[in-house]
Amino acid sequence: MRDRNVGVYVHVPFCERVCPYCDFPVVAARPLRAPDEDRYVAALLRELAVRRADFAGLELASLYLGGGTPSLLRPASLGRLVEAVAEAFPGAAPAEITLEVNPSTVERERLPGFREAGVNRLSVGVQSFDDAALKRLGRAHRAETARETLAATRAAGFANVSLDLIVGVPGQTPADVERDLAETVAFGPEHVSAYALSLEPGTPYAGAVARGRLVLPPEDDVVRMLEAVPERLAAAGILAYEISSLARPGFESVHNRRYWERRPVLGLGMGAWSCEPRGPEAPHGARRANPRGLEAWLEAAERDGSAGAAAEVLSPATARGEAMFLGLRATRGVAAEPFAAEFGAPPRHFFADPIERFLAAGLIEEAPPGDLRLTPHGRLLSDSVFEAFV
Repeated sequence: MRDRNVGVYVHVPFCERVCPYCDFPVVAARPLRAPDEDRYVAALLRELAVRRADFAGLELASLYLGGGTPSLLRPASLGRLVEAVAEAFPGAAPAEITLEVNPSTVERERLPGFREAGVNRLSVGVQSFDDAALKRLGRAHRAETARETLAATRAAGFANVSLDLIVGVPGQTPADVERDLAETVAFGPEHVSAYALSLEPGTPYAGAVARGRLVLPPEDDVVRMLEAVPERLAAAGILAYEISSLARPGFESVHNRRYWERRPVLGLGMGAWSCEPRGPEAPHGARRANPRGLEAWLEAAERDGSAGAAAEVLSPATARGEAMFLGLRATRGVAAEPFAAEFGAPPRHFFADPIERFLAAGLIEEAPPGDLRLTPHGRLLSDSVFEAFV
C-alpha cells in the first residue's frame, strides 16, 4: 500500500468579498496588501520546509492552489510557491498544477503571468452565466466578466480549464440551468465541477433561508437540475466520473482523485488538511488539520513551521467507513478486492445490512466479486447512503 507520490494543497484564504454561502476558512482582504501577501507566502514556505520531511521520498503528482482566492497573489509569489514545492518533491513526470481563479479584470490580466509561473490548469469560479443568480449568490462578478475571463484563459495558452457551476440557487429554474449548461458546452471546458447549493450552518445564507428571506427551489426542480447536468454534458463528451465532477477523457482531476482514493496530500496554509502517508504506526493513514484562524496559523508557521495539530491516526473502523463513502463518490465505485487487501475482507463482511438495504432501494448496484457503485438514483440521494458508513 506504499504510495509513491504526493499531492500538495496550498490554501490562500484571502477574498475581496466573502460569499454568504461559504464556510471555508477565508478572510476579507480589500485589497490584498503586498506586506500581508509576502508574510503569508513566507509562512507557507516555512511550513513546507518543515513538513516535507513527513512526505520524504514521494514524487509530486499534483499541486492545487485553492482558497479563498489564490489568484489574488502576484504571479511572482505563485512562482515562488510552485518552484519550492517542485524542489521539495521532484518527479520525472510533469505535475498537474491547478490555480483557482475568479472572474475579474485584475485576475484576467494576470493569466499570462500565472502560466509563466508554472500553472498548467485553471479552475474558474463561474457558478452561473445568469446575472440574477450571481446576485443572489452574493458573487462579485457578472456573467459577461465570466465570459471574458474564460476567453482570456485560452488566449493565455491554457489547454486545461475547469469551470465551476452551482445549481439550486434561490429563484433558479431548470430552464435557467439548461441555459448555463448550453453556455458551458459552447465554451468547451476540459472539466466541469457542478455542485448543488448547500446550506452550511452559521453562514449568512443558512440564516437567510431560516428566516424566510431566501427561498430555495422546490426539491423536484433541484432533482431535475442535477439530472440535467450529466445528461447535457455527456452529449458534449464531458463525462461524469464523480458525483460533482465531469471531464473529457484524460482530463479528470489528478488532485481531487487523491482525496477519494485516500492517498497522501500535504496541506499547507490556514485551515488546510493533510492526509498523512501510511506507515507501520498508521497502516490506514492519518490526517492533520491546521488552525482556521489567520493569526494562529501564521504564528505557528513562523514559530516552528509545523502549524498542524497532532496527527489523528485512523482506526480500521474509521478507515473502512471512509473507504466506502469516498469510493462511492466516484462513478467506478468501491472495488472489493483492494478493499479486502487492506481490511482483510470485502465490504459485505462489514456492511452487509446497509448494502442489502440500498440494493433493495435501488440506490447501489453490485457486481462480482462484490464491487459496489451508486446508481443514478443513488447519486441524487448520496448523502443518505454515505451516512450508513460513517
